Amino acid sequence: MADLHDVPTTTEVGEDDSLPYDPFPVVSDTEFLAQAHVLLAAYPVADGYSGLPRALGPLPWYDLELGEAAVDTDVPRLREGHVGALFWSLDPPDPEHGDRAVGATLEQLDLVRRVVETHPEGLRLVRTAGQIIDARHCGRVAVVLGPAPAAAIHDSLGILRVLNSLGLRVLSLAGAGWADREGLTRFGEEVVRELNRLGVLADLSGAPEAVLSRVLALSKTPVLCTRSAAAAVRPHPANLSDALLGQLGEQRGLCMVPLTAEQSGPGVQDVADHLDHVRIVAGPECVALSGSYDTGAAHPRDLADVSRYPHLIAELLRRSWSETELSLLTWGNVQRVLRSADFTARAAQRRREPIPGRPADPEA
Repeated sequence: MADLHDVPTTTEVGEDDSLPYDPFPVVSDTEFLAQAHVLLAAYPVADGYSGLPRALGPLPWYDLELGEAAVDTDVPRLREGHVGALFWSLDPPDPEHGDRAVGATLEQLDLVRRVVETHPEGLRLVRTAGQIIDARHCGRVAVVLGPAPAAAIHDSLGILRVLNSLGLRVLSLAGAGWADREGLTRFGEEVVRELNRLGVLADLSGAPEAVLSRVLALSKTPVLCTRSAAAAVRPHPANLSDALLGQLGEQRGLCMVPLTAEQSGPGVQDVADHLDHVRIVAGPECVALSGSYDTGAAHPRDLADVSRYPHLIAELLRRSWSETELSLLTWGNVQRVLRSADFTARAAQRRREPIPGRPADPEA
């Protein structure tokens, strides 16, 4: 695909060659938007966080293939926004702890499976990067399971393994007793090692800074921050400092910038500011997108639902992002991280047996 910013270096002006030629012609908003659609047709969006299961739970009836006005996400709008893959959060509607958290997460997982099964023409449940590609070739939006809350494993590696066998690909570490302001406990370190062995990605959004630093040093697989923007652009507890962004870049993890007014700002230009900053500090291979739709959060102007991704890409084109950088942002970086996790898991499973499911004291 040709560079969308290519411009001719010569022009014919007829017999009167005295007319000046502008090598940098003005590009209208309409042209940038058209270019965005062309690019997204080749490199669709892998959206790092969707609260759709939680939003669908209370609805008595819905049809995502026909269109559903009660939520921010349905198949027609996913296609309009060129979304090729979507990470579905398994957070229950109300925070749960202990055994109830395990049950609530399983209920969310069951809901996701039923939603996908009843919308086979639009959605496909997947586990691997290769299956995401297959789903796209079949005209389906790939649904990836996760993140699940840390409480879902109930301080048990056995439960983590069961959830992974059911398709879980991302686990949030925020709020875990074994991942606190002091960092990781010994059990917390075993959780990270087991995540690597299983190919489950660690989500560090909202986790204390000490946890982020320790996991970035310990994990053999790139990590995710599924809802983190740049603290230097907009202070927020879940946004990352430049120091942490630098560490994330060195580890080749992903900062998935959320499209929420609270974290990123009130307009599409504000979101683009965060993406610019993360690209500069962490590198173009460490930035991705997290719509955070159907979470109850307010969204920036012009980014009200999943159909609006072309407007964000048009703004980045206006800021001279290259085709390569945009292809990494929307699609390539997520594919790389999932493939890395799959490769690391295959290698680890050949050389390491599962460790006991529950420690005597997970906070030790």
